[in-house]
Amino acid sequence: MEENNTNEREEIFSERVRAGKRTYFFDVKATRSNDYYLTITESKRRYKDDGFTYEKHKIFLYKEDFNKFVEALNNTVNHVKDELLPDIDFTQFDRQGDMDGEESGVSRSEIDTELKWD
Repeated sequence: MEENNTNEREEIFSERVRAGKRTYFFDVKATRSNDYYLTITESKRRYKDDGFTYEKHKIFLYKEDFNKFVEALNNTVNHVKDELLPDIDFTQFDRQGDMDGEESGVSRSEIDTELKWD
């Protein structure tokens, strides 16, 4: 019997979103029976006395909840955009490089979609 020394599953697909001091990872993973699920991880860099560490929070999202999750997320974001902050032009936040000073002209999705990490 083959021994598996890790509880983590290999990522099938990964997308990274940088947002200031936070980074969000959207990873597709497979179970032993080749069923797929999504993990959403928020990683936040915290400074300590002798350097820094990463604080991580993770959500597991299973296929039976995909549609409900996306619908609730869209409804919530649209409520904020349309009802609470209707005068904000949210496209201003779409420009690449604004969050961390990079202006290379290369799309983050071109760079980060193959990112693998634990």
